[in-house]
Amino acid sequence: MTTPAQSEAERIIEKLLGLHPKGFDLSLDRITILLEKLGNPHKRLPPIIHVAGTNGKGSVTAFSRALLEAAGLSVHVHTSPHLVNWYERYRLGIRGEKGRYVEDEVLADALERVASANGGQMITVFEILTAVTFVLFAEHPADAAIIEVGLGGRFDATNVITNPAVSIIMPISLDHQAYLGDSVELIAAEKAGIMKSGSPVVIGHQEYDAALDVLVDTAERLKCPTAVYGQDYSSHEEFGRMVYQDEFSLVDAPLPRLPGRHQLANAAAAIRAVKAAGFEVTNKMIETAMASVEWPGRLQRIKTGHIVDLAPAGSEIWIDGGHNPGAGEVIAEAMAGFEEKQSRPLFLVSGMINTKDQVGYFKAFADIAQYVFTVPIHGTDAAIDPVVLAHAVFDAGLVAAPTSSIEEALEELKKRIVPGKPAPRILIGGSLYLAGNALALNGTVPT
Repeated sequence: MTTPAQSEAERIIEKLLGLHPKGFDLSLDRITILLEKLGNPHKRLPPIIHVAGTNGKGSVTAFSRALLEAAGLSVHVHTSPHLVNWYERYRLGIRGEKGRYVEDEVLADALERVASANGGQMITVFEILTAVTFVLFAEHPADAAIIEVGLGGRFDATNVITNPAVSIIMPISLDHQAYLGDSVELIAAEKAGIMKSGSPVVIGHQEYDAALDVLVDTAERLKCPTAVYGQDYSSHEEFGRMVYQDEFSLVDAPLPRLPGRHQLANAAAAIRAVKAAGFEVTNKMIETAMASVEWPGRLQRIKTGHIVDLAPAGSEIWIDGGHNPGAGEVIAEAMAGFEEKQSRPLFLVSGMINTKDQVGYFKAFADIAQYVFTVPIHGTDAAIDPVVLAHAVFDAGLVAAPTSSIEEALEELKKRIVPGKPAPRILIGGSLYLAGNALALNGTVPT
């Protein structure tokens, strides 16, 4: 794989970013016209698992991929945003092996063809990148494709899909209110837009009954065969194992490799969705998937690298891209669970963007974090100044200090270590952009 500095695909994308809007302009008109010019590649894909939700999209995508690959199937995967490199958005399936990120020359060629077909017409870069997804996935045969929604659902560029094998709606909470609405009901209605008449729907664990009601009502109106977490399928931990149950089976499996209690529900949604999509799911597939699943930048522990070298000796370091109150709650719960197993003072190194509820995110850590160091984020114009973010931390009931970088934050953190006490637990998070910054700095980019 070429490095970012040598990447032809990145050069093309940066040029497109200069020509087209960077933000969201939710509509299906532009991408529909573009796909017609390209020969409608989205109509030539293998069975599609279409994933929406506020939180958990990436995890259920990773679990679904792990399950299908455990059966030896080839699985294309589209996710967004990327953490470090643009090619992370496109994983091409290989039968009998794990899928691999698209090679630079293949991605660059697809980008050139899509941009040429667009002919300079007004379009968002995300729409171009989504069209590239369909071109790549149509031109490389595979057994299945997992496609993650970018924003919302109803008007997301991926929603040109007309006949998904299954639609998954993961947990819904308040996020992107400027685009999707200021209540969970309105946001749920937007996410439910990926449901298609008669196509199976799997609804993940929902914290809000109001959101669940909207999802179920929509599925019933569209006559979708529907499986709801806690009603038609479920999972729980028992004696250090995961117990999964649905109307077809009861499975005793290893706990998911991804840490956090919330991953039990995410894994369960993936199992039920893969079944709903028409694939056989065996106990062996589940065992293999739970042990092999990986999802960079989501409660990812790093044990070697530059950040580890900079941190206090013996530190336990986690990187997570969760960026809204719902994500903050599950991450904080995971941190509290680690505390029960091994007592360590928790410090946060945090950066966020200005479209997120900063106070709501930090409130989840009010009772467990000792100190927060706010940092800038590279790679986005929406990053919040560390001084401004520190005020949000104070409003959430925590103490914070603004710093100029992750490196400076770790240096300042060392000054607050109490000699003779356990080494700290450090969570670097608050944004997927920051998670990417941290992985790049550490020298552990996704592969």
